[in-house]
Amino acid sequence: MSLDSHMEKVLWTEDQIQDRVAQIASQITHDFRAAPHPPLIVGVATGAFLFLADLVRRIHLPISVDLVRAQSYGFATLSNGAPTISLDLKLDVKGKHVVLVEDIVDTGCTLSYLIGHLESKGASSVSVCTFLDKPARRKVDIELVGDGKFYKGFECPDYFVVGYGMDFAELYRNLPYVGVLKPEHYK
Repeated sequence: MSLDSHMEKVLWTEDQIQDRVAQIASQITHDFRAAPHPPLIVGVATGAFLFLADLVRRIHLPISVDLVRAQSYGFATLSNGAPTISLDLKLDVKGKHVVLVEDIVDTGCTLSYLIGHLESKGASSVSVCTFLDKPARRKVDIELVGDGKFYKGFECPDYFVVGYGMDFAELYRNLPYVGVLKPEHYK
């Protein structure tokens, strides 16, 4: 079975993705170079794992990395609006600068929930680094903590996308590009 045949179109190629990831990592390195403490990079599992891996390898600072797992999709194509944390951090974020790494921000519900969670654990600032930003679906405003910044890879049109870590029903994560999944494969 060829996963490529399941795509309506490719939005971003592997080369475009790697170029943009390098730019974001460079910006994060620049922004945190003078900080008194290096940032803690927190990836949101499972969708952000490829972006997280590529990003942290290009950040030229002594960073720590951890994972959190939040769910709001299950096997659906739309967020249920009620995120939950199914795997919490192992590292202490109290007094630290946290960069929360997401695969995609659409409604903003999960992201807002996670930012609040990190703030309640005492993070001194929370920045967001999302691979894709889909503002057309935004339901809540994203409020960063402290001196937090919002980094984004690409602004995503209102399509259901997969690849580069993003899935439908746990499939398509291994595609090296981001594509629009044909409706017959998720309806």
